[in-house]
Amino acid sequence: MNADQGLFVPLILGILEGLTEFLPVSSTGHLLLAGHFFGLTQPTTFIVLIQLGAILAVITVYFAKLGMLIRDALTGKAYAWQFALSVILACFPAVIAGVLLRDFIQGDLWESASLICWTLLIGGVILLIVDRLPLKPKYDDIYQLPWHVALIIGLFQMLSLVPGVSRSGSTVVGGMLFGASKRAAAEFTFFIALPIMIGAFGYDLYKSRDLIDASIALNVAIGFAAAFVVGALVVRYLLGFVSKYGFAPFAYWRIAVGIAGLVAIYAFGQ
Repeated sequence: MNADQGLFVPLILGILEGLTEFLPVSSTGHLLLAGHFFGLTQPTTFIVLIQLGAILAVITVYFAKLGMLIRDALTGKAYAWQFALSVILACFPAVIAGVLLRDFIQGDLWESASLICWTLLIGGVILLIVDRLPLKPKYDDIYQLPWHVALIIGLFQMLSLVPGVSRSGSTVVGGMLFGASKRAAAEFTFFIALPIMIGAFGYDLYKSRDLIDASIALNVAIGFAAAFVVGALVVRYLLGFVSKYGFAPFAYWRIAVGIAGLVAIYAFGQ
C-alpha cells in the first residue's frame, strides 16, 4: 500500500463513520464490511477512536441546548435533572454489557461478516415494520420522557453491541414502540450517544494505550476529522429528514446492503 492509499483508507472510513453513526444503519457494521469486502482495514482501536469526531459533531450542533441544560441543572430546574437521570438510565445497560463483553464483541462478533449482513437485513425489516405501524406517540418532547421509557430504550440500545444492529436504530425502535414520536426518538438518540461514545472512547483508549504509535495516531486524526465534518452535517439535517420521510429510506438501505453482502458471501465465497 503506497502513502496515498495509506491516507485514503482512514479518510474514507472517517467519512463512513460520520455518515452512518447517527443513522439507524449501524456505523460499526458498515466499517467492518468495508474492511471485509474492500480491504479498507484499520486496527480495531481505530474504529472506536474515530467516534470522537462524531461525538464532537453532536456537541457542536447542540452546544447551545447542552449549555442551557447544564445551566438549568445548576440552578435547580427539575426538568434538567429529570432529563439527566433519563439519559443515565438509558446508558446504564449498554455500559455494563459493553465492559463485560468487550473482548467477545470485538473478537468473535466483529469478525463475522455474515452475522453483520444478517443483522442489517433483519434490523432493516424490523425498522420498516415499526416505521409503518399506526403508532400514536405520547411523547414529542425529549425532556418529558418518563424514566421507565428511558430505561426501556437503554435495554434496546444494549442490542446494538451486536455489530449490524445499530445503536441509533435499536433506540429509535424502542422509543417509538413505547410512545416517543419519530423526531423525539431520533433526538433522544443524539443525547444518549454522548456518554456512551465518550465512555467507549475513553475505555478503549485506555485498553489499547500500548498499541497506539505515531502512524496509528495520524490515521486516527484523519478519520476523526472526516467523521466530525460529515457527522455534523448529518446531525444538523437528520431530524428534519426523519420528520418528513420517516425511517423507511434507512430501512431499505439496510436491507439492500444486507442482501448484497449475503449474496457476495454465499454465492461468491467472499
